[in-house]
Amino acid sequence: MKRKYSGEIGKNDNGKEVVVKGWIHEMRDLGGLRFLIIRDREGKVQVTAPRKKVTKEVFELIKGLSRESVVEISGVVKEEPKAPGGFEIIPDKIKVLSRASSPLLLEVTEKVPAELDTRLDSRFLDLRRPRIQAIFRIRHQVQKAVRDFLERNGFIEINTPKIVATATEGGAALFPISYFEKEAFLNQSPQLYKQMMMAAGFERVYEIGPIFRAEEHNTTRHLNEATSIDIEMSFANHEDVMKILEKMVVHVYRQVEQHCERYLEWLGITLEIPDAPFPRITYEEAIEIASKEEEIEWGDDLTTKSERIIGETIGEHYFIVDWPTEIKPYYTMPYENKPDLCKAFDLMHPKLELASGAQRIHDVQLLEKRIADQGLSPENFEFYLTAFRYGIPPHAGWGLGCERLVMTMLDLNNIREAVLFPRDRQRLTP
Repeated sequence: MKRKYSGEIGKNDNGKEVVVKGWIHEMRDLGGLRFLIIRDREGKVQVTAPRKKVTKEVFELIKGLSRESVVEISGVVKEEPKAPGGFEIIPDKIKVLSRASSPLLLEVTEKVPAELDTRLDSRFLDLRRPRIQAIFRIRHQVQKAVRDFLERNGFIEINTPKIVATATEGGAALFPISYFEKEAFLNQSPQLYKQMMMAAGFERVYEIGPIFRAEEHNTTRHLNEATSIDIEMSFANHEDVMKILEKMVVHVYRQVEQHCERYLEWLGITLEIPDAPFPRITYEEAIEIASKEEEIEWGDDLTTKSERIIGETIGEHYFIVDWPTEIKPYYTMPYENKPDLCKAFDLMHPKLELASGAQRIHDVQLLEKRIADQGLSPENFEFYLTAFRYGIPPHAGWGLGCERLVMTMLDLNNIREAVLFPRDRQRLTP
């Protein structure tokens, strides 16, 4: 017999023999009637064992089982409105594939709540919870939708190095590593390499991959290892890639709504799909809004409080554009007629920043000057600068935080909930 997932059992199976495999989620013993709730990745199914309708061997075996043991059960499907999914299985045979120890490190049924740190300490058990597993089934769909959208728009997926010799954006937020006889770093961003791909003539590239930031944050929105969704696009300016970004975000929401109905139900969420185009406000307008409740001046970066104030005012996804050149990375293109402003943007959710991007400088002399102006040595970027000396088109791009996209989409309280095994200042295991 072919195995059936719990979510696949329906009216066509009524009266037929099926095989289910999974974990024992719950057990009940009513004397002459014993119940098991079996959980697999698609949901739960009830196994009902009346003493008079099952073999003595099966009836006695159930009594000796432990919760979270892995079992294989064959039996006949019977319609039962009170059971999960509206059907139950009367077992013919039960095979124990792996017996779970007792007591459990974590209550998988969620009847006993646990703090996030406790959950992360026993993450493999935490991930068995349908509600938690739903987050990662949705995250899978998010990444699939991103790939589908970008590839339909002519982008080629690339994979760039994660061990590098030079800081991508300067600063001290780097993880140094020993690389044979040299010092190297975990990469902060694929920025330099995706720009080099523009010099290589690929025109449109994207990457979904890890980035590493050695920032000493202890917040609900920061990670030290995150997944970044990056694009770079030739013969384009900042407006062109902003349009790609907003259309992609809407597409991702629609795909999740269409393909993840069951998982959204497990989370108790009704998805609100944003409307494109997203509103655009300038940095100056953002400062003006934030300054009503916070002391903030031109040239300051936006604080968490500022983002909250502006987000509450706008009330939907929006872009902040026309940033001061001096607070954006050296590769950001200034406006020709207003060099103190640059062609940079941030994509914001009302709660937090999701993405940042810009048109890039493609003139090597200006790029060298901007690197030096930020106190960095152009010599350290020679491998990157060389690509600009042999013909490189105007180009633009952005980086979007995958975890932040999932976090805001699903209204999660902590970004660590959107990561299988998060890495922050305190957590290096599991």
